[in-house]
Amino acid sequence: MGFARHSYLQITITPSRYTNMDFIIGGLAGVGATIFTNPMDVVKTRLQLQGELRARSEHMTRYRGIFHALFVIAKTDGAMALQKGLAPAMVLGFTMNSVRLGMYHTAEVNGWTKNKDGELRIDKAILCAGASGIVSGVAGNPASVVKTRIQAAAHPSIAVGRQHRYNGMCDGIVTIYKTEGFRGFFAGVNATCARLAVGSAAQLTTFSTAKEVLLAHNICKNSQLGLAFGASAISGVVVAVIICPFDVCTVRLYNQGWYNNILRF
Repeated sequence: MGFARHSYLQITITPSRYTNMDFIIGGLAGVGATIFTNPMDVVKTRLQLQGELRARSEHMTRYRGIFHALFVIAKTDGAMALQKGLAPAMVLGFTMNSVRLGMYHTAEVNGWTKNKDGELRIDKAILCAGASGIVSGVAGNPASVVKTRIQAAAHPSIAVGRQHRYNGMCDGIVTIYKTEGFRGFFAGVNATCARLAVGSAAQLTTFSTAKEVLLAHNICKNSQLGLAFGASAISGVVVAVIICPFDVCTVRLYNQGWYNNILRF
């Protein structure tokens, strides 16, 4: 009897422990990736804010593409400006990845993505992926708002969009709360939820499809790492194209309050 009870405790405790570790590991992976991707995020934010609320003929083009933006930002504001908003970006990376990956893993462990025979159901997987994306978006929205506003701030000669002057993440948090209240941290949350729900669902389906296509053409058939990398690369491009309109709306909603919601664009 004692052995049976001990075994039962092991079975019930272990999945919970692994699930918690998945939340943490997923979050730390997001933090590590952010350090390398943040410069591109700064460029993306500036490009998406360019021409905000102006006719095409009325605004000056500050940035003419990715490489021009990298050069102009580094030359005008210094190379370190390409890491603007790194602190809130790391908080965002940890929050969103830990919640999204942790929730989806929990769904897998509990069999919510499978049918009664234990086989993967793509519709259930999409639903779980979309739901985890939405929850992670809500959890990470405050960090997204602070990050976007810090990344948008620039020298007047290359500034685009509304300019917020925060002396770092903590000052940004305090200033937003004082001037906009708690609601200020959830600017653009509706667009965020739409973007992540669509993006998470698209990522899952395109990744699975890409793997099947690569295998069907005998590409990376003997390399699981190569197969995962190739499928991820294809999936990433497709997802980026799909969510780009939502991303533009989200960044502009984060940065200023002229739009009431995503439907006003």
